Amino acid sequence: MQQGHEHHFDPKEQLRSAGLRVTAPRVAVLRTVAEHPHSDADGIAAHVRDELGSVSTQAVYDVLKACVGNGLLRRIEPAGSPARYETRIGDNHHHLVCRACGTVVDIDCVVGAAPCLTPSDDHGFVIDEAEVTFWGLCPDCRAD
Repeated sequence: MQQGHEHHFDPKEQLRSAGLRVTAPRVAVLRTVAEHPHSDADGIAAHVRDELGSVSTQAVYDVLKACVGNGLLRRIEPAGSPARYETRIGDNHHHLVCRACGTVVDIDCVVGAAPCLTPSDDHGFVIDEAEVTFWGLCPDCRAD
């Protein structure tokens, strides 16, 4: 179930399909994450407040937790960075992070089908996902 800017994303429909009540904060959070992938909770809260007015940061965290828990959002945690959120879920894609400015971009599966990588020893686990983070400098930071 890949979701992103190239696919239609209806927050109300997503909430209903996950069995969650449709509320203004939930819709605003999902819309914000769809429009600003890889945003952190503070950035999401600022956009939601611009849209709805007074919404507590805790309310935004609660919505993010519910949406991640119900499979509507993916939470990623690049080292040294706050957690970030995206609507692109279920395709086991990876990320490229700029060491200088923190920009995060999606990278499709590295090789083959999910989980993309095969460990030398799975220790009896049934592996369903591999998380890979590539690090480097984005074109803007390289130009500086």
